[in-house]
Amino acid sequence: MQLKDFAEIEKATKSGRKEFFRLGLGLIFVVCVMLYAVLGVGAKGPQGIMLVMAAMIGGYMAMNIGANDVANNVGPAVGSRSITMTGAIVLAAIFEVAGALIAGGDVVSTVRGGIIKPEAIADTSRFIWVMTAALLAGALWLNFATAIGAPVSTTHSIVGAVLGAGVMAGGLDAANWGTLSGIVASWVVSPVLGGLVAAGFLLWIKRAITYKPDMVGAAQRTVPLLIGLMAFAFSTYLILKGLNKVWKTDFLTATLVGLAIGVLTWMLMRASVRRRAANLSNTKESINSLFTVPLICAAALLSFAHGANDVANAIGPLAAITDVVLSGGHQVSDSAGIPFWVMMVGAVGIALGLGLYGPKLIRTVGGEITELDQMRAFSIAMSAAVTVIIASQMGLPVSSTHIALGGVFGVGFLREFIKTNYSQMLDEIKSHHLGDDKEMVSRYLNDFAKADVKSKRIMLEQLKARTAEAHLSKSERKQMRKVYRQELVKRSAVFKIAAAWIITVPASALMAAGIYFVMVAVAQP
Repeated sequence: MQLKDFAEIEKATKSGRKEFFRLGLGLIFVVCVMLYAVLGVGAKGPQGIMLVMAAMIGGYMAMNIGANDVANNVGPAVGSRSITMTGAIVLAAIFEVAGALIAGGDVVSTVRGGIIKPEAIADTSRFIWVMTAALLAGALWLNFATAIGAPVSTTHSIVGAVLGAGVMAGGLDAANWGTLSGIVASWVVSPVLGGLVAAGFLLWIKRAITYKPDMVGAAQRTVPLLIGLMAFAFSTYLILKGLNKVWKTDFLTATLVGLAIGVLTWMLMRASVRRRAANLSNTKESINSLFTVPLICAAALLSFAHGANDVANAIGPLAAITDVVLSGGHQVSDSAGIPFWVMMVGAVGIALGLGLYGPKLIRTVGGEITELDQMRAFSIAMSAAVTVIIASQMGLPVSSTHIALGGVFGVGFLREFIKTNYSQMLDEIKSHHLGDDKEMVSRYLNDFAKADVKSKRIMLEQLKARTAEAHLSKSERKQMRKVYRQELVKRSAVFKIAAAWIITVPASALMAAGIYFVMVAVAQP
């Protein structure tokens, strides 16, 4: 056997050891959850056994949430190299746990957003089976999506699972189909809104800073305003969505408090940015560094809000089962309190899943869809907060996962549009200068590159006025656009993620229905 063969065997063995280590830690966590459910909760009888099983599945579900869902919060910051992978995982883990334990909801709908009518499944044993099947199906679907590198919505996974198991248990009439139509609408609303808002912020940054001849001076005026807007958006977002357990308030109050924080931040950042700008060169890379700290703060705040909201929703079935079992198995209530130990299962499970399996999805969101720098990542983070606020006030159903990824898509497609248009403009300039001195053409192109947007438009209009414009048909112009098109968004990633979004609800529903059927068949031979 050659030395190269030994090296390949050692490499494969090392990879296997890492995988076994991750699997071992995950199993230890699930076993710890099981032991606590047996010894700490103290539920007896068949329903107590179901509670122990549900607790173990809930821990598995929480780890899958950490592996898949949290990537949207920190992926852009990692992709733009504002923070290292290790730093992002530690940051997200701390703030996810803090969000769940400090500001996590204390009540959750036992039927997950009204998907299933409680009266349709009044029998407590069947209800426990439905929720257990939903937990397992949602976790398995998230595990599969993570394995293929597709970020999907945790909320949609658990909603589809509850729907499938509930319909299997109570028939088609048990489902609230109106709620499901809102979820289907969110497949379109969330990414489109997120993409438009992110593209709008990036276009503003480009026009206000990077398209200006004096980028440093433009950054001194614009960056403090952008950071102030970020503080306003995230403050309002956290008050409305992340701190509703600690402080319940209306939209107007949250907005006014957020506005005050935003104005204060803007005033403080003006002096800070002015000091830093004194040492910056007039380049885009240099200006990018001004967005690094705001991006890290945005990742932390998004993780906190995620921990406060989505964690509680994802472990809702476990909370519902606990409520039924501890009440003596006599009733299925419309809502159930979330015990502290259930919240701990969700919080610790998410942190563990993120650390063990999160890097794969973080790399997908941060770099495998389109290339990100700090300005682009900042636009995506802003979109995540602003879009949720707008959509919630308009009553539109949205998914935070779809919003974040829609922001990545929006930024990438805007870059494609700008690059394509710029290539067309350069070619048009060259065509109008055919036969002219090469040095003069080069000087004109250099002046054009340095000009701002308004000056570029004037230069092109003057150029066209001096030269006869070619008359092209509609099909000929379409062919020319194809020639100039530059694909800066990985199409295979877009199609894979979009397909995973569409099939999430039906896939988790079918899995949950099958699991419920097997459970009933085993329990009642």
